[in-house]
Amino acid sequence: MLLPKKVKHRKWQKFRGNKNTLNKTPDTRGIKLAFGSFGLKSESTARVKSNQIEAARKAMTRNLTKSGKVWIRIFPDMPFTSKPPEVGMGKGKGDLQGYCFEVRPGRIIFEVDGVDAAIAKESLRKAGTKLPLKTRVISR
Repeated sequence: MLLPKKVKHRKWQKFRGNKNTLNKTPDTRGIKLAFGSFGLKSESTARVKSNQIEAARKAMTRNLTKSGKVWIRIFPDMPFTSKPPEVGMGKGKGDLQGYCFEVRPGRIIFEVDGVDAAIAKESLRKAGTKLPLKTRVISR
């Protein structure tokens, strides 16, 4: 799983923006294909955890075989916490559980190259089913 080597703060504050504007404002960075010929583009907003990225990568590479090359365009650097069950309100912030990345609409998540179009689109579709957001397969 992906995780940062070092973080400045162990626990971050949760960003609670207006949910209506977050889904409508598209991302401005990472919106074009840079490495591969096919890509998986997000169509909604979600926090993607590192284990979800890894599950999508595994599903994709199994379908691509050895000939295809995969680029992961997002990196989970935002820590998230959770409290154990049956702990009352107050009692501090929960323990660190893992890292996530906040994906906004328009962001390229994965890129693929080195295989024909049918295999690339099918592998990206399988990867998209592992993620907690709506995705679309795009090509150059």
